Amino acid sequence: MTRGFSLIAIGALLALTATQTFAAGDPARGKTKIATCVACHGQDGNSVDPQYPRLAGQYADYLAQALHEYKTGQRGNPVMKGFAATLSDQDITDISAYFSTMPTRLSGLEGHIQGE
Repeated sequence: MTRGFSLIAIGALLALTATQTFAAGDPARGKTKIATCVACHGQDGNSVDPQYPRLAGQYADYLAQALHEYKTGQRGNPVMKGFAATLSDQDITDISAYFSTMPTRLSGLEGHIQGE
């Protein structure tokens, strides 16, 4: 019984630690690290060119995972791999936090919404 409780306690502690790791991103620091991103994705992550995905409003976990996958080569984009290769884990967490807090702007839908 004691061993079972200990395993549950350890599991809960690990879960809390993992949650804190994901919550550690600082959007203000992230904003200072996006100079390379801005050229394609825009200052606020709302790219106006459809060939570049919008980052604004995406889940921070998703953005961080994508950047890690570019960095390791799991995602096959040589340009993004080069950019991501220069980022530390904290840079990735901060940048992801920044773009996740930006509001998404939809464009190109004017006149296409039913009733307009």
